[in-house]
Amino acid sequence: MATINDNYLKLKAGYLFPEIARRVNTFAQANPDARIIKLGIGDVTEPLPEACRTAMIKAVEDMGSRATFKGYGPEQGYAWLREKIAAEDFQARGCEVDASEIFVSDGAKCDTGNILDIFGKNNKIAVTDPVYPVYVDTNVMAGHTGEVNEKGEFQGLVYIPITAENDFQASLPSAKVDLIYLCFPNNPTGAVISKDELKKWVEYAQENNSIIFFDAAYEAYITNPELPHSIYEIEGARNCAIEFRSFSKNAGFTGIRCAFTVVPKELTAKAADGSDVELWKLWNRRQSTKFNGVSYIVQRGAEAVYSEAGKAQIKSLIDFYLENATLIREQLSQAGIDVYGGVHAPYIWLKTPAGLSSWDFFDKLLQTCHVVGTPGSGFGAAGEGYFRISAFNSRENVEEAMKRIGEKFKV
Repeated sequence: MATINDNYLKLKAGYLFPEIARRVNTFAQANPDARIIKLGIGDVTEPLPEACRTAMIKAVEDMGSRATFKGYGPEQGYAWLREKIAAEDFQARGCEVDASEIFVSDGAKCDTGNILDIFGKNNKIAVTDPVYPVYVDTNVMAGHTGEVNEKGEFQGLVYIPITAENDFQASLPSAKVDLIYLCFPNNPTGAVISKDELKKWVEYAQENNSIIFFDAAYEAYITNPELPHSIYEIEGARNCAIEFRSFSKNAGFTGIRCAFTVVPKELTAKAADGSDVELWKLWNRRQSTKFNGVSYIVQRGAEAVYSEAGKAQIKSLIDFYLENATLIREQLSQAGIDVYGGVHAPYIWLKTPAGLSSWDFFDKLLQTCHVVGTPGSGFGAAGEGYFRISAFNSRENVEEAMKRIGEKFKV
């Protein structure tokens, strides 16, 4: 008889965003005339940059000629895209990253889960709390945790709270851990990390032979030149960190699907016999076996991100969403709600008013304002009593949503 992966049964509740969709659909069916404004998931709304569209159209035309047709591409990504990424995103910032260390993929979300394929089951794993749910749930699925407790914490994981009380700055683990998930600018809190603070994490990883998984999906939203965009801006990070990037939130590729992961060639971890093994070789083997690469058409669109026209158009997109974030911050603050984030990130993290729980506030916001956000408790135990609002939407919808919230919740 066929058996299942019992680790999936540990995930008692549904994934956060499908649960939000279920509640919204139930409300919409019962209230068909309600104009619901969704500021929950981090999905972009504005059109794909013209430079990317033009490049993709040209790539489609390439597929119409035998001379320029492309079938299977390199599993690691086309060299012309990897070279652009290396030069523009890393070398231009003084980071020592070679094109051969870049692996183009169909999403940073996929990569942060798939990376576990090359690591053993006995690693001690640390996550910030609140945290992007994929980091936790993929470890549960892979059998790296025990059962979940009443607070929603899984046995076997080390949770590092980030709250208003510690200014959303995670403390270094008090005990040794092997794998560490860091995300800055942070999803969901919108917090950022300084070079000095990031250096402390790199030094911890070096001292404890740990590996940092650094999710930099929102680095394009950083406006302070003193803040790091990449962990490789910190000396020594090549020996202890893997970085994940995405074209989704800067260039609007959420529906196109393109991202990349950087695995330095000198990065190693231990085999069962105690020998050092290069992680680049393992990830290359994993991708070559389980992945056939991102389509030629999509990669040509991603390449256009680095053109002069692409850079200007993407800056306009980022500015637009940051202006939305500023509007949300200001309007919520005027309503007497405590708000955080939204400065170097497209997310605003707020303290739920009147002592409401995260899900109670979700339901009240939906029922009274017809606005959808994301309950903080869905990101971890330390997220209880908080709520995330996304700046990804049209200006009209953001202004209308803030007007409704201001009218219903103003203190």
